[in-house]
Amino acid sequence: MPASSELRRIAARTGMLIAGVFVLALLLSAMPGRRVPVVGAEPEQQNSSATRAIEHGKVGMPDADEQASEKDAMAEMAMGHRHSLNPHLTMTRMRTESPEDVERAKKVVAQLKNGIEKYRDYHAALNDGFKIFMPSVPQPEYHFTNYGNGFLAAIEFDASRPTSLLYRKTSSGYELVGAMYTMPKRATEDELDQRVPLSIAMWHLHTNLCLPPQSELKTADWTRFGLKGAIATEEACNAAGGRFRPSIFGWMVHVYPYESSPDKVFRMQHQD
Repeated sequence: MPASSELRRIAARTGMLIAGVFVLALLLSAMPGRRVPVVGAEPEQQNSSATRAIEHGKVGMPDADEQASEKDAMAEMAMGHRHSLNPHLTMTRMRTESPEDVERAKKVVAQLKNGIEKYRDYHAALNDGFKIFMPSVPQPEYHFTNYGNGFLAAIEFDASRPTSLLYRKTSSGYELVGAMYTMPKRATEDELDQRVPLSIAMWHLHTNLCLPPQSELKTADWTRFGLKGAIATEEACNAAGGRFRPSIFGWMVHVYPYESSPDKVFRMQHQD
């Protein structure tokens, strides 16, 4: 009977392993991106793909459709969101402010300041795994992103652990001005509100994307397609033979904890 007992033990262990893999697969499938960043890739490759993915609330590498529109999205971020006239940018609705919301927002800011204080020295951020996105492109502020933090942000909220740090370039390096939180695009407004009150801040999401047919990506008219294109409805996209995406990337909100008033702390873009 010893052989029978050993077989039962092996069967039990195998069953536990299969169950564990199944649970892990479910967790990963629930994330906004299903691929894990490539370990061992060249540093520049990681900085230009995996980092970009997490900067938009994704866990891993962007899919082909999102890669086709990343440049436009980054251009919007570099120039500052023009959300009042942008059909490709969806903002959360402002809710009625309450004293409880004000206190929650203050706690977020206090925890954020405490968590990122050491990153006033941008070298500390680099040493802790934050990577500069598009460092050679002039921008009002630069995103230093930690894709590990982005992964955790899809699961839980820790105000002291933002997905990205926001820096302004100076003559001697970079000055820390704020941070960015992310959340999967499937998140509801109530879920976003639980993290940063919607009566205080506006989260934003890139939406209404019309991509050209796969076979025409290289010759497409990008004044019509993409996040800067004129097409912004599914009907118009179908008529143009394109591929409509209601939303891409993930929810984002910027916080500037060193500002003196709430309207500046939670504005879309840092301003002097």
